[in-house]
Amino acid sequence: MVLRKVSLDIVCGVTSRLPETGRPEVAFAGRSNVGKSSLINALVNRKSLARTSSQPGKTQTINFYNINDAIYLVDLPGYGYAKTSVTEKQRWGEMIERYLRSSKDLKAVFLLVDIRHEPNANDHQMYDWIVENGYRPIIICTKLDKLKRSQVPKALKAIREGLSLPSDAVLIPYSSLTRQGRDDIWEKIDALTTHEI
Repeated sequence: MVLRKVSLDIVCGVTSRLPETGRPEVAFAGRSNVGKSSLINALVNRKSLARTSSQPGKTQTINFYNINDAIYLVDLPGYGYAKTSVTEKQRWGEMIERYLRSSKDLKAVFLLVDIRHEPNANDHQMYDWIVENGYRPIIICTKLDKLKRSQVPKALKAIREGLSLPSDAVLIPYSSLTRQGRDDIWEKIDALTTHEI
């Protein structure tokens, strides 16, 4: 993977018109603080392209990251942050759903879940939205470094059962600390976007 150009090209708020980029898009969804921004930074070998924060709910827009003028990595707002008002949560939800429903260029959605915890109601809802809009989510199980190796199979089984995943669903254990899983994610992105990157 040779990254010649990486930039944040487009930022969409709740009232923005969603762009038609004309390039393959791959989106990343997940609850607040699950590690979406850290993952995007790791994928593109940048420390702070996507803003990370220990405070949940940092990403409140849909951010389009241009990779080599070939594809876009799309960072969706985190969901499920308790301190966000109900109205705000609803607006973010509508924005995410509008993007999933209307993007002509979206090729795949990666759903990030914390490997240490069983999926909650918000994860279920997001998974269902993605499926209802015609996509088969690829599950990235973040924070892998927080578990002992012997705990991983049980944790993956709990996520598979918790989301009622089909038997052929793809789960990728990932650690932003060790970068384990990064190459597997790029392989999937490559396979899903027909362009050479």
